[in-house]
Amino acid sequence: MTAQSATAVRARTGGPREDGPKILEHALGWTLVVVIAMLVTQLGLL
Repeated sequence: MTAQSATAVRARTGGPREDGPKILEHALGWTLVVVIAMLVTQLGLL
């Protein structure tokens, strides 16, 4: 068995899918950034 055929039969492990909604992922990411920035500002850490 070659490395290529071993990779081809490997089962998916439940990671992120390639066909997901990219805009939702970006929106949630930026929302998280804004929330962390607000928390840091409120706590006076910066």
